[in-house]
Amino acid sequence: MNGIASLADLLALESENDGLLPNSTYEMIGAAARTHPDAPALSFFPRIEDHARPEVWNYETLFSRITATANFLHELGVGADDVVAFALPNLPQTHLAVWGGQAAGIAFAINPMLEPAAIAELLAAGEAKVLITLAPVPGMDLWSRLQPLLGRVSSLEHVVLVDPVRQVAEVAGVAPSGTRGRFSVHDFAQGLRGQPVDRLVSGRVIRPGDQSSYFCTGGTTGAPKIAMRTHANEVANAWSIGQFLGDGISAGTTLFCGLPLFHVNGVLVTGLLPFSRGAHVLIGTPSGFRGDGVIKHFWELVEHHRINFFSGVPTVYAALMQQPTQGRDLSSLAYGLCGAAPMPVELLRSFQELTGLKILEGYGLTEGTCVSTCNPPLGERRFGSIGLRVPLQAMKGVMLDDKGAYVRDCAVGEAGVLAISGPNVFAGYRDPDQDRGLWLDLDDGRRWMNTGDLGRQDADGYFYLTGRKKELIIRGGHNIDPASIEESLHRHPAVQIAAAVGRPDLHAGELPVAYVQLKPDGHATEDELLSFARDQITERAAIPKAIRLVAAMPLTGVGKIFKPELRQREIVDALRVALHDAGAPTSRLEVINDPRSGIHVEVAVVGGTAAGVARKVLGRFPFRFEVSWI
Repeated sequence: MNGIASLADLLALESENDGLLPNSTYEMIGAAARTHPDAPALSFFPRIEDHARPEVWNYETLFSRITATANFLHELGVGADDVVAFALPNLPQTHLAVWGGQAAGIAFAINPMLEPAAIAELLAAGEAKVLITLAPVPGMDLWSRLQPLLGRVSSLEHVVLVDPVRQVAEVAGVAPSGTRGRFSVHDFAQGLRGQPVDRLVSGRVIRPGDQSSYFCTGGTTGAPKIAMRTHANEVANAWSIGQFLGDGISAGTTLFCGLPLFHVNGVLVTGLLPFSRGAHVLIGTPSGFRGDGVIKHFWELVEHHRINFFSGVPTVYAALMQQPTQGRDLSSLAYGLCGAAPMPVELLRSFQELTGLKILEGYGLTEGTCVSTCNPPLGERRFGSIGLRVPLQAMKGVMLDDKGAYVRDCAVGEAGVLAISGPNVFAGYRDPDQDRGLWLDLDDGRRWMNTGDLGRQDADGYFYLTGRKKELIIRGGHNIDPASIEESLHRHPAVQIAAAVGRPDLHAGELPVAYVQLKPDGHATEDELLSFARDQITERAAIPKAIRLVAAMPLTGVGKIFKPELRQREIVDALRVALHDAGAPTSRLEVINDPRSGIHVEVAVVGGTAAGVARKVLGRFPFRFEVSWI
């Protein structure tokens, strides 16, 4: 089958599936390498100026270096249950750390842009035995800031430095196998030299249920929340997405990797998926879409490299909309995948009209490996829908009681909590206390996971999100845990209660805003609290855009902070400001939170011209709306 167009196609595919999948990510990539040894697998350019002369690895080279990486890690004492952490930008070596790390032990992805103290905390929480990170190179000082903190990580035995420019000994002043306190320091390139590339020296037989990777979820600041995934999870999800897209991802197609490789989308959608099907991945600068000149020259990249597919968040698509396409041949573009945050309908329509590109809006979460639903590339792509479930994964809306226990399945069109079950559903969190409320007892013999998101399913199998029960703030596709902001503010002596919510933003999707109720005898201004938060919060993206003092927090009947009211205040204010700035001031603006269909906005303006402006502005936000005028 060359892709999925409908729920009927999906069911037919599942009925034909024999259940035989590769046992591991290593086996999956190896099979593609044997089938397409000379095909380009991975290309990389460090700067936009270098894009026409990328470094290119074919499949034989890629798989040989993955094997050499696994053997080097085995030499360092890594076994199947040992954790190999990597804190790296987007480099070819990052893929070696991911897949070589999984072949030797468990690969642990860490955001290299976190503050060093936060990285050290995650290393300790994951009990990392090895850390692969960037050597000190111009413009990147992670190693110099991180090194003094690594002594706190009692499990750490080895640090491997990746230097894409020069040898480690030149720039770090250390011998390639020097010792720093309790851990040894090694040069990645030197460690791979001389390693066998035709077999795993360990003789390891990787089983589907073996743990393959750790990814941080629920935000990357505050208390670590580490999701444990297996080889079966990753193989099944890559296979399912591949079947869904069909020939859209196959030998001869080129994918652009612009999302970070510490995120599941970058690793799965622009990693294991194409590597399992003999496709070609182009890594655009170590910073991806954030790289200097990448967005500005993206259409040039598409034309020159004949890019067929890329994955992005709504803010990427919004930025690309500002770049002229005139004179560029974009005929190679087939699909763009959008996830991580709701795609505004007006942006989706406008982007498709500009480029002719089919945007496949989908939904996924780290706990489901990566992708749980997607609009079908060969079928109807319904605006506002997150599409059909992927093959092998069951998904449905369920009604829960006040204690989170299963009551019944939702009817067609009825909103409830989305639950998923299947081989892509992860093993659980590393801290078992964080599993509370995660698993649902449906008494049907299947293992169902509560996603924490609210949604409904129509009669044709399409799903629609109606809200996020989880309170993550999604800023440009970056997950921010509100607790990390609230905990920091609670350290201020004048703060009694703090609550962080997301404020809608046309460029970032959401921006964090914190509400604060002071103690009866407390004294602090909003500016003072904002300055305090900047000093306390270790991740720049989580620093609030604004802090709002309130006399009293809105509370539920049992005394919990009622965040929907705070979020509604921000929606009203953000929309009112956007409409005013566009020349369409409102005489009435009402935000209605419909439990069945989500947020609905009703606006009244003065004059038909203002009404047209208001429709364009509101169409850029991910809410249903009605505009009237007087």
